[in-house]
Parts: sequence; structure tokens; C-alpha cells
Amino acid sequence: MDDLRLALLLNAVSPAVGGVLVRGEKGTAKSTAVRALAALMPDVDVVAGCRFSCAPGAPDPECPDGPHEAAPGTARPARMVELPVGASEDRLVGALDIERALADGVKSFEPGLLADAHRGVLYVDEVNLLHDHLVDLLLDAAAMGASYVEREGVSVRHAARFLLVGTMNPEEGELRPQLLDRFGLTVEVAASREPEQRVEVVRRRLAYDDDPSAFAARWAAEEAALRARITAARATLPRVELGDAALRQIAATCAAFEVDGMRADIVMARTAVALAAWAGRTDVREEDVRQAALLALPHRRRRNPFDAPGLDEDKLDETLERFGGDDRPDADPDPDPDPDPDPDPDPGTDPSGPDGGPGGGDVPPQGQGPDSAASAGQPEQSEPSGPSGPAEPTEPSAPPAGQPEPSGTPAAGAAEQAAERAGEPFRTRTLSVPGLGEGAAGRRSRARTEHGRTTGARRPRGALTGLHLAATVRAAAPHQRARGRSGPGLVVRRDDLRQATREGREGNLVLFVVDASGSMAARRRMGSVKGAVLSLLLDAYQRRDKVGLVTFRGTGAEVALPPTSSVDAAAARLGELPTGGRTPLAAGLLRAHDVLRVERLRDPSRRPLLVVVTDGRATGAGGGDALALAGRAARLHAAEGTAAVVVDCETGPVRLGLAGSLARDLGGTAVTLDELRADSIAGLVRDVRAAGTGTGTGPRTGTGTATATATATATGSRVRDRRAA
Repeated sequence: MDDLRLALLLNAVSPAVGGVLVRGEKGTAKSTAVRALAALMPDVDVVAGCRFSCAPGAPDPECPDGPHEAAPGTARPARMVELPVGASEDRLVGALDIERALADGVKSFEPGLLADAHRGVLYVDEVNLLHDHLVDLLLDAAAMGASYVEREGVSVRHAARFLLVGTMNPEEGELRPQLLDRFGLTVEVAASREPEQRVEVVRRRLAYDDDPSAFAARWAAEEAALRARITAARATLPRVELGDAALRQIAATCAAFEVDGMRADIVMARTAVALAAWAGRTDVREEDVRQAALLALPHRRRRNPFDAPGLDEDKLDETLERFGGDDRPDADPDPDPDPDPDPDPDPGTDPSGPDGGPGGGDVPPQGQGPDSAASAGQPEQSEPSGPSGPAEPTEPSAPPAGQPEPSGTPAAGAAEQAAERAGEPFRTRTLSVPGLGEGAAGRRSRARTEHGRTTGARRPRGALTGLHLAATVRAAAPHQRARGRSGPGLVVRRDDLRQATREGREGNLVLFVVDASGSMAARRRMGSVKGAVLSLLLDAYQRRDKVGLVTFRGTGAEVALPPTSSVDAAAARLGELPTGGRTPLAAGLLRAHDVLRVERLRDPSRRPLLVVVTDGRATGAGGGDALALAGRAARLHAAEGTAAVVVDCETGPVRLGLAGSLARDLGGTAVTLDELRADSIAGLVRDVRAAGTGTGTGPRTGTGTATATATATATGSRVRDRRAA
């Protein structure tokens, strides 16, 4: 936990660093460590009675509680404000009393969490699960240092400068790049694998549960010393010099690692200055720049959602050495002696260990983890043989009737092949669920949402969150004489208020059913198939979908990844997927049916989209009945109205068209791997040729329910081209 403690303490010394993002597995005390920061923050002086924590020496001129007269302030502890994942927009930014604003012209404003967090810490647990519209509000407030509430021409503004701290479990999904870049520093935490450290964790936890007051008193002196050191570092901070040599190293490091924008340079500079102040020095040294890079750059090097954060420390050392200047001071072997060693360390622990020191991070750690620039979904493997290599056998034939199918391996009936590397991802066509949903906000299918274009009005259910002004005026206008209106103001009552209904986009549950049988491994098709699924996963990440992965091969099907928001976890499972064996298509569809049934009970508002990646073949112990069983399983999905798309992986000059038949049974759409690309013109060329010869059968689509937005645009062009032909 050394890096986590150091990052939090640096932000306490210099809030301008920009906050901390804590990534780590569950059960590693991420939230406990962050909440402990509040007790170490120095007190703040505020204007007495101000709900927005204005500073007495420089109050906000636009404060809703102002203007403030010159007067001594009152000291209070810095606040740690927690933003729940399920918070509403009004709870975050505050709420206006719309009824009083319309009737009396009075700005009656109830502050939200952004006002409470001003000059303090705003903590978001599970920040990666925060709704998009709340993320947008956080981004605006963090960028401008102020929060704006705009409702039907009534505007309120207040200062909102806070230290943003978030914790997350990467298995549950990644952050949007815009929000990720707003965190100044990032750290990875994991549970210790050392038995002695784990014993000490359990011992302290049990001691706290037995007597919280005694436990806190035991460490009170340590916390007081740490708080005093933070105060001293804050006093030293303005006197720290950032020399030209350190600036050159910072700029060269950011350029060498190809980080986007200039925020990384600024954050590194501020972090290096804070490190020097924390060590009690007034000059920035190379070790400060190095530690700043390890904390500020890893999360800014991600090039796509499937890249894990990381930094090549050898490359970092080489860059620092190359651009180091001659004006660096001599290195101090011990620049930061412990000012207040623990007088009574715990028995059985080493005071200098990760849990023994009073503050952690007294000696900045040297980073963690190897370079993780390689894609998580594309593990390093040997390259497959080229086109000139020996041809792969097609799927083995079924065993003779009456003979049991071999067992003992997942891919009975054929030798299992090693996982093949995925092809390069590409931009896919937009697949969407038809109709109008009411699921979680996202970017895929049409839905009724809290944000979007206004389509109508209704009476509010609960608190009013979006006023439809015209409908409200129309509802109140007929009753003005009966209500005794005598002045210019409109007499509005609560029954007159109307909520705006809006249409936007929702995120869906995209369940992939991937054929991993021997027929898919033939002719090296699996690399292209994995590349296509990886492309669809990238599209799901951008559209805020949940994803799941079902694979079928050998004698059955398995849920390789239950529905989750972590598309990079799906990409990792896809990269490890081996191939070989028979093609139990019906088993894969039935397993997908079970998954969707459970998810409908768990989250009934999130509509599913079934994506079946196969060539349409089906084999099994039933022999010729395998296709009929697959058709029956597909019609189960169609009966429940599940939107479906079949990605046809069949290749070669002779095609059986089995995937198209499967799409018709599913009531969905069939697209080839080529047609899945957003920039593909293969289907257009084929239809033009068919129109010219009079033998065409039209585009390969099923009867179904799932739609491809890009296909709709291309269809009009195809009709025009056929007419021209």
C-alpha cells in the first residue's frame, strides 16, 4: 500500500496535483485508506454561515449566500464527501425550487454534494460504475472549478474546487478516457501474499472491532505527527524550485511515452514539487521526477480499452539519464529521515515495513508492475503458419451410430488446438435493438431517458427533475382567474408542474455466442473471428453496454464470462479461447437462453442483443438432427422477442448458407465478416452485380428484429444503384 499512501499524502500536501484513482481487486481496503485521509487534512477557514465554504479572505463574489462582509472566519475540519453511484443529478449539483422561481421569481437553491465538497475531498467509490450524465457533471466542475445549475432560464453558480478521489475494481469495467485523464495520479493495489503481513492486517482489524476507541487512541500520536508533517510540507511547497533540468526531464518523459495532451506534463511537475516538499527539500531532483512519472503516467498511456495501465521502467530510466542536466544537486543518501519514529511498534512487525511506519511513503517506492503495454486481449503467442503451410483438416465426422462419443476432454472428437491470436480490430456497423426501451443510459438503442431530446410531457412521478415549461404554463393558464390572479405573475401550483419526457440512447446487454469448434479452426478462420468479436467488444465499450460470452465446442457449451461491464475481461477470455472438436450449436443457444433468462430477472429494464458468431454448421451425437435441434433452440429466442444478429463466418467459393437459415429461425439478421465492417462496400458491389445480371437474391438478411444502422443507409444506395444498373 506504499504507493497508495504516498499518492494520497501528496494530494493532501498539494491539492493542485489533481486527485487519485485507486485501482485494485476487491477486499484490499481501498475505501478504508481513502476515508482515512479526511482525518489527516488540515482544517479550513470558512465564512460563518456560508453553505458553500467560502474563504474569509477571498469569498466567491457569485456565492448564492453572498455577498459576504469582511469578518474573521471559523475553522472546521476539511470535509470528505462521498458520492454514491446511484445518486441523482439534483443530489450532485443541487436543486432549484422551480415552483417558487416561476411564481415569485425567487432563486431558492438547495446545495448539492459539489457544494459540500468545495475545498475538501469528493470521494467516489466504484467510480467506474457512475452514470454517464453524472460523469459529465463531474468533468465540467473539475475543469471550471465551479458548478452551474440551469433550469428554464433560472441560473445558479457556485465555486466547486475539490480533490477528486475514486476507487474501482477493473473487473467491473473501465473508465471513460475523459474522466480517467482528470485524475492526477493512479495507483494499483493488491492484497499482500506475505503471510506475516496478512496476519497483521487481521490482528489490527480484530483489535479495532473489539474496541474502536482504544484502537484509535493507540495510533493518535502517529496521526498527529503525520498531520503536522503535512502542514509543514504545505508551508514548504511555495519555496520549492523546479529547475530547467527537471522540466526537461518531465517534458522528455511525457514525449517518450507518447501521452496525449499536456495535462500529464503539468501533473508530473506538480507531483515532483509536492514530493520535494514532502521530503523537506526546496529543490526537485531526478528521483522526484521518476516517482512522479510512475504515479502520473501509467493510466495516460492506454491506447484502447483493452490495454492495461503500466510503464516500462527501463525506458523511463533511460530517458531520465539521457535528458538529465548538469545542474542536478548531489544525491542525498537519506534525504528524508523519519522525524517521529514509532516509539511502540506492534509486536511481531517491522516498523520499517509497509504497515509499520506512521505514514507510509516516507521513502518513495520505486513503482510497481512490469510494463503492460501489450493488449490484455492479445497474449503473446507463436505466429500461425502462413498460407503455404499444411492445410488444416475440416471438422471430423460424427462417430458411427450407437457408438458413444469420446469423453475426457472438453473438445472430444478432435485434438484441441492452442488459442489463436486475434486479428486487428476494426470499426463495426452499429447494431441496435428495435423499439423504445427504458434501460440504463448508454449509446446503442433508442430509449426513454432523463437526458436527450424532449418528446412530450407528463405529470411527475416523485421529485421533478426536468420541467416542461410550455406544458406547465398550459396546465396553469385556465385556472388563473379562479386562483385570484391580480398581478403579472403566473399563479402556479404543484399540480400544474409537468415533467419533460425525453428520448435518448440506452446501453444493452450484448451476449456473444461464439463457435469455437474445429470447423471454425479450419483454414485459420479463428483469428479473423476473434478480431471481429474484439471489434464488437470495443464498440460495446464505447456504447456503455454490458457484455457476456458463451462459447460452444466439443460436447457442450460454457459461460466463459457472465454478463459484466468489463469488456476488457471479455477480451482477455476471448484471447485465451482454444478451438477444436464438434459443433454443439444447439447447446450454445440453450446456454445463452439460460443466461438471458437470469439477466431478465436481475435487470428487467436492460434489453438484450444476441450476437451469434458461427458458420451455421451443427454436429453432435444426434447426427443429422443437430441442425433441427439448433433451429428449435433458435426459435426459443425468437418466441421471447430477443433481438439477434448472426455473424456469418463461412468462407470459400461454395457456401451452404446455414447462418442465414439460423438467422431466420432467430428472427434476426445475418451479416458476413466483411459486411460487419462500417466501411465495407462488399455487399453493395454484390447487389449491383446481381441487379445487372438479373440473378440477384438481395442482401443476406434474416426476417428479424435486430437492425444495422449503417446497413439501412447502404440499402437506399443499393436500390438506387440497382435502378441505375
